[in-house]
Amino acid sequence: MKVTFLGTGTSQGVPVIGCRCRVCRSTDRRDRRLRTSAMVECGDRRIVIDAGPDFRYQMLRAGVRRIDAILLTHLHKDHIGGIDDVRAFNFVDYPTVRPVDIYATHATAECVRKDFDYAFAADKYRGVPEIVLHEIDADTPFSIGGMNITPIAGRHSERFEVTGYRIGRFAYLTDFSYISPRNIERIKGVDTLVVNALRWTEHDSHFNVAQALDLIGKIAPRKAYLTHMSHEIGLHADIAERLPDNVEAAYDTLQIETE
Repeated sequence: MKVTFLGTGTSQGVPVIGCRCRVCRSTDRRDRRLRTSAMVECGDRRIVIDAGPDFRYQMLRAGVRRIDAILLTHLHKDHIGGIDDVRAFNFVDYPTVRPVDIYATHATAECVRKDFDYAFAADKYRGVPEIVLHEIDADTPFSIGGMNITPIAGRHSERFEVTGYRIGRFAYLTDFSYISPRNIERIKGVDTLVVNALRWTEHDSHFNVAQALDLIGKIAPRKAYLTHMSHEIGLHADIAERLPDNVEAAYDTLQIETE
């Protein structure tokens, strides 16, 4: 299984508009972070996790011509804002039209239907995104083309739920601020874990680095990667010195192999 980090930044991305901090002015490409997203490839199957405002550029940068599905973690715009751009995948083999399957829990699916209502209209105009929206239950595993996927429920905040995903021995969690002991148990045994770590100081709706490392310690993967990092986390070159040997800060375009 190959995982590509399409984006590893927060809702504002890095650099942040108008910011002149040393991270936002950095010339190290690892400090330039698009909105958080990842691509999982297994055999001839290709699944993208989240399609935020940078989705179009992320697909172009990675040279992607076909995807089998998109998994959504939650309803915030930095994770669903690019869904309109699935149109390109619909018509890349025109006149064959290939709808894109999107998987989301009920609240997120309802937001997709509201924000992209024209894609679900009874009388669609020509060229709208062709979407097949599948509502999933956060406690019920499902399969996409032979890839078994286990949703992992968590909390973004008291107001918002968030869904992570386990695919084989790989797990991906972003925008978590809380995960129950029961769902921690569902992740144990993974080889590779990706988890959000917004910054070093605490935040009310995201894990900080210490909380992410605490979760990594409980799950004990062979390797872990941090994602959804803001400019407040510091320069990529400096982060490694403060992390355990089996934990790395991911960066855009990083590709890893896992089980």
